[in-house]
Amino acid sequence: MKVTLRKVGKTPVDFEVKSDEITFKGYLQYDSGKLILLKANLDGMALTECNQCGEEFKLPVNEEIEFFISDGLYEDEGSIELDVVESFNSIADLDELLNSEIELIKSDYYSCENCK
Repeated sequence: MKVTLRKVGKTPVDFEVKSDEITFKGYLQYDSGKLILLKANLDGMALTECNQCGEEFKLPVNEEIEFFISDGLYEDEGSIELDVVESFNSIADLDELLNSEIELIKSDYYSCENCK
């Protein structure tokens, strides 16, 4: 699902994207300047590997996600540290953002039930 950032205003734009067994549901809302706020929840099961034995297992996921999407290059003013994703084509690709968040979660260290 792709959303044109210039069309996102003060009224929240709801979205729901699914990937395998995970649902990415939330909204986009204009914040200030070139920044769009994304608030969402990741919920479901992610297939990952045990870092000890290498066996695949399903990891329960329930994460609150909040960051900004910049319509173009983000120039930090230094006063507040923000988590910002830059978009250089004025489009937020929510499928790509979902996959990035899943990979970020899977990159952590996990042990299956047998290795705990």
